[in-house]
Amino acid sequence: MAGSFGEEKEHYKVSMQVGEQTLFPKIRNEEISTVIAISATSCRHQIFPGTKRIAEHPVSILNEHVLINF
Repeated sequence: MAGSFGEEKEHYKVSMQVGEQTLFPKIRNEEISTVIAISATSCRHQIFPGTKRIAEHPVSILNEHVLINF
């Protein structure tokens, strides 16, 4: 997606096509309980429309577990 490239109207379709090459099918094949960790903001924004799954930043995931376990 490369930053805001995929968010721009004229590039959105291309960004979804790129996601369908490898990333989206792999995410769809994962169990619903699998946590999707992606550090790049634009990639997280691309994953939801392409897979209907929410990707989280790794630090947010770690923060969740640290807070729960203390």
